[in-house]
Amino acid sequence: MPSAPVAPAPTAPAPARNPVRQLLAASVGNAVEWYDWYAYTFLAAYLARQVFPPGTGNSLVPLLSTFAVFAVGFFMRPVGGLLMGAIADRRGRRTALTATILLMGGSSLLVGLTPAYASAGVLAPVVLVTARLLQGLSVGGEFAASTTFLVESAGPGRRGLFSSFQYVSTTIGQLAASGVAALLVAVLAEDDMDGWGWRVPFLLGAVFSLAGFWIRRGAEETHRVGDAEGRRPGLLDALRQHPRASLLICGITAGGTLAYYTWTSYLPTYAELNTGIAKKDALLAGTLSLAFFGLLQPVGGLLSDRFGRKPSLLFFGVGFAVLVVPLLRLLDGSFVSLLLVQCAGMVLLTGFTSISAAVNAEIFPARVRAAGIGFPYSLTVALFGGTAPYVGTMLKELDRPGLFPWYVAVLCLVSSAVYLRLPESAHKPLDR
Repeated sequence: MPSAPVAPAPTAPAPARNPVRQLLAASVGNAVEWYDWYAYTFLAAYLARQVFPPGTGNSLVPLLSTFAVFAVGFFMRPVGGLLMGAIADRRGRRTALTATILLMGGSSLLVGLTPAYASAGVLAPVVLVTARLLQGLSVGGEFAASTTFLVESAGPGRRGLFSSFQYVSTTIGQLAASGVAALLVAVLAEDDMDGWGWRVPFLLGAVFSLAGFWIRRGAEETHRVGDAEGRRPGLLDALRQHPRASLLICGITAGGTLAYYTWTSYLPTYAELNTGIAKKDALLAGTLSLAFFGLLQPVGGLLSDRFGRKPSLLFFGVGFAVLVVPLLRLLDGSFVSLLLVQCAGMVLLTGFTSISAAVNAEIFPARVRAAGIGFPYSLTVALFGGTAPYVGTMLKELDRPGLFPWYVAVLCLVSSAVYLRLPESAHKPLDR
């Protein structure tokens, strides 16, 4: 009796037929996500005055409260990375990407509509915390889904280049948030900024999210759901089956995320607190250095495709460990010093940011890639990146601001030890 025919296992998707469209779908949506996320950072001083009870005298307590909420949002990112990553592995990358951008749009709208403490009392910080938790859920899922989507869309020898667009689009979103904040501060009186101006960027972000959702709906799926028998991965399969890979992502990310959030988000505030630079000058320097940073990313990605991932990572890790303390000591309260210090740090930081998506994606197999990246990466970002503004501000409050640069240097040195032992993956085929 002849045996029943066996159906051939479905093949994994090839690199995208229209890579430019894939880059646009990932980049536009990611830029919107990060615009919404970073608008909070650039407007932290106004949120502190409006949403939290006033401190006494020159107390930094309201600002510390604002940065504490910033950190709370980060601690939802591992949950988002796990849940949305599981959706990306079980239902496809495109499904997860459309879900994250709708969630971000709704939470941005909620921040824009948060009542002032003077009129709503304790309800004001409760609404803000709720919105920030939803933003954290969205951003954690966004990185997991968009990282895998970008790298899986790349052709041979182009994973580093495609990976760089993760931070190109992140920087565009951050740049837009910084630019909108700087423009509002420049054209509005301080009373108007306190009264209603700080809400405008968040309301714009909700509108931008709808545009990103529309673009992402037309993206090409890069992931065949399930294995050869059609079985879909469980929520914790990546952690159970690949514990070493999960720990490796934590080590790779720790120094990079602390340096990234210090240099791209907190440095203007750090300069204000420690050197007395004017708020307008700090925002302008941050905006110009971000534009420079965005232009560097594709260069870093291309170099890693040719020479490998390890040289780029070590350029960042060792460079930051050695130079972060002297760089921050060069800040003297002038616009020029802040701009030069930020740009110098951006060059070093590119060694990490331009290829982090590719490095992470090359560690995990396709079946659990999104969830495998999302949870350990987002947990590490929450522990070290999300707390950077709070730690820096707290050390200033304790009259120990000089300890903060050493904290950054030590963690970058720890990650550099991980980079030294990392196997080179730039020229190996990607599991699909």
